[in-house]
Amino acid sequence: MKKWVIVILLLVGATKVQAQEVYIALGDSLAAGQTPYRQIDTGYTDLIAMQLTLNNELQFYSKELTFPGYKVADVLQRIEQPDAKALLSKATLITISAGANDLLQIVQHRSQAGTLTFSQLAADFSLNQARQNFSALLEKLEYYAPNATIYVMGYYFPYPNVLSTQKVGTAKQLDLLNLILQQEAEQHGAYFIAVDQSFAPNAKKYLPNYADVHPTMEGYLVMANAFLSQFNGTALTKNELPKPNPLSFEQLLQLNDRKADLVKDLRMSPY
Repeated sequence: MKKWVIVILLLVGATKVQAQEVYIALGDSLAAGQTPYRQIDTGYTDLIAMQLTLNNELQFYSKELTFPGYKVADVLQRIEQPDAKALLSKATLITISAGANDLLQIVQHRSQAGTLTFSQLAADFSLNQARQNFSALLEKLEYYAPNATIYVMGYYFPYPNVLSTQKVGTAKQLDLLNLILQQEAEQHGAYFIAVDQSFAPNAKKYLPNYADVHPTMEGYLVMANAFLSQFNGTALTKNELPKPNPLSFEQLLQLNDRKADLVKDLRMSPY
C-alpha cells in the first residue's frame, strides 16, 4: 500500500513540473517584427512567445535586443551592453536572426524593373564577414548566456516578384548564407531552423510590398511554426493570430526606452 502511495505522489508531482523559459530574441528587423510597410508589429518572436505562454512554458520574454538594420556585427556589439548582459544571464532560450543585412546591403533591387544586381566579390566578402562575426557571436553567447539553448533562424528568399532570370544569382547567395548559419550553429552546439522551403510556396502572398523584404503576420507565422515544430512539436493557426497593432520606428524607440527602465528593476527567481 505504501509503495502505491509513493508512486501516485510522484506522478502528481511530475504533472506540475513544467519548463518556464526565459526567452530572449536577438537580431534584425525580422526578429523585431517589421511589417512590409516600415512599421513594427507582431513578428515570429512574438508568436513564439505567445505559444509558449499558451502552453504555460514562458516565464519572461524580451525582444529589446532586436532592431531593424542590425548586421551580425551590430548584434555582437549590442550583447556587450550592460542591459543585454543582464537579460542574457537569465536566458534559457535564445533565437537569432542575423546575417541577411550583411548580404542584402550589396544587392541592388529595382522593384519596378524586377531586377537584382550585385558584385560577386562584394558578396564573397560580406558572407565571409558574416561567418566570422556569427562565430564570435555564438562564442560570446556561450559565456553570457550559459543556461540558454540557442536557435539560429534561417532566411527565406525575399524577392519572389523579380523576373525569374534575375533570381538565380541572389538565391544562390542566400543559400550560402543559410549554409553558413547552419554550419556555425552546429559547430557551437546551437540549432538551425530552416524556413525557406516552408515559406517559398506562398512567398508572393507573404511579401505583398514588391519594394520591401518583410513579411505579413502570416509570413511570420510560417517562421514561428518552423521553430515550434522543432522546439516542442506544436503550431499556431491563422485563427490564433492577434489583430494588427503596428508601431512606427519612433514609437518603438520610445517603448524600448521605457522598457529599459523596467528591466533595471527586473527580479526573476534563480534557476
